Amino acid sequence: MKRLIAACAALAMLGACASTPTSAPVASAALAMPEITIYHLENRRSERIVWLMEELGLPYKLVFTRGDLAKSMAAIRAVNPGMPVAPTVTVGNEVLTESGAIIETIINRYAPGKLTPPLASADYGQHLIWLHHAEGSLAGRVIADYRVWMIAPPKERSRLVDSEAEYQFAEDYLAKHPWFGGAEFTAADIMMVFPLNFGMALNIVDKTQFPNINAWKAKIEQRPAYQRMLAKARPDGMVGALPALPKHAPSGPRTPAN
Repeated sequence: MKRLIAACAALAMLGACASTPTSAPVASAALAMPEITIYHLENRRSERIVWLMEELGLPYKLVFTRGDLAKSMAAIRAVNPGMPVAPTVTVGNEVLTESGAIIETIINRYAPGKLTPPLASADYGQHLIWLHHAEGSLAGRVIADYRVWMIAPPKERSRLVDSEAEYQFAEDYLAKHPWFGGAEFTAADIMMVFPLNFGMALNIVDKTQFPNINAWKAKIEQRPAYQRMLAKARPDGMVGALPALPKHAPSGPRTPAN
């Protein structure tokens, strides 16, 4: 009887040890990937998804009419009449929008652990911040500043957080980290390219004020996957680009970026 009790206790201890979670996260296995189709508008946010698939080396179908934004939009509207935006992506029978959500869905399902810092690393939280900051804060402010300037050029920058403050926030981060993902290139860098390019190309900010962002952009543009994206998704350069402002808005005092 004593031996039986001891054996049961030993088995119970082994079971308890086996059920104890480890400190290091284990990536789940990749799911079988259905056909992925990217409905694209040239020189728009849908470039992100083309670039993502090139970085991951995953197959995809790219749909757009070269040099004709109206026809490309008609193809999007046929698939997604309720919210005809670029990117619209079909994953099997699913219709997905919002580039950040599309990126996370593709990585988490079909390339777990890729273009993402380890879950337990100090870089993981910063990676997520920039992944969402790109559209949640940066793009909205840059586009708003552009529209305000086109209606009535301001005499000085906003005293609150505006596009210039957003750029400075990114500039300061890149002074301490090589990538928005931290130590390594991640999907956060893919998300940040569009709004940073937008503000500089349209003269919303003075691009000469941000050497760290410019150095980061130069590294991005050298990536083979980025160059493949340009060849496939922007074969004729900047199609339907907005007019640049005559000059960037003058700087003024403001509260720090939050």
